[in-house]
Amino acid sequence: MSLDGKVALVTGAGRGMGRATALALAADGADVAVTDIMADNVEETATDVRASGRNSLAIVADIGDGNDIDRVIADTVSALGHIDILVNNAGVTRFLDIMDITEADWDRIHRVNARGAFFVMQRTARQMIEQGSGGKIVNIASIAGKGYRGTSNAAYAASKGAVISMTLIAAHQLARHDINVNAICPGSTITAMSTSTMEQRAAEAGISVAELQAQRATNIPIGRANEPEDIAAMAAFLASPGARNITGQTINVDGGLVMH
Repeated sequence: MSLDGKVALVTGAGRGMGRATALALAADGADVAVTDIMADNVEETATDVRASGRNSLAIVADIGDGNDIDRVIADTVSALGHIDILVNNAGVTRFLDIMDITEADWDRIHRVNARGAFFVMQRTARQMIEQGSGGKIVNIASIAGKGYRGTSNAAYAASKGAVISMTLIAAHQLARHDINVNAICPGSTITAMSTSTMEQRAAEAGISVAELQAQRATNIPIGRANEPEDIAAMAAFLASPGARNITGQTINVDGGLVMH
């Protein structure tokens, strides 16, 4: 599982799953560049990576912007030398009924979750190919992309379905460069973003967030929602030498909500 000598790039690393993943990769020996649109949060993550004894770089960027993506790649290589691992985690959502989704909602969600994720993957892969030493790409999708009906909204589900599809095609086309591409599909995960969505749903139902979380947990076969560290552990494994022959897979981490 050692990642000594490796450099990882984690998007959406200011909090939640991205932050937990950056710390997990650092614990396994990687230097980690972290990027997020929230400056204070991403700097805090980088500080904690450095406190673990690894090098880190904090980059404030909007991965929905192609120029920002190019800057993230260039700054990471300039500061840390190369990129061996990408965890493509940045994402946005909000709770919306299918009849309430606007064109602006659709565009905002797909700009980051689908378009941004694709071009981060493409341009990181380009760097990996230039280096000539292979690499590991882990895209964070969702069980929503497999049709899970408890999703925050249909536009989000569609964006994560796109992540799943692009993962499969990228795995096939990048295999000749020894680049592994996989996706993690989290289920219900306790993060700041999901808590915000929970607050909306709880208010509409006239119950507390704690009551709603308890109700949702009863639908999970294993009886508990994910913590960010559950996703981070899978990402760290897929980035490791132990996963060298795993590619083109979409792995659910969801307590059994979706069993395929």
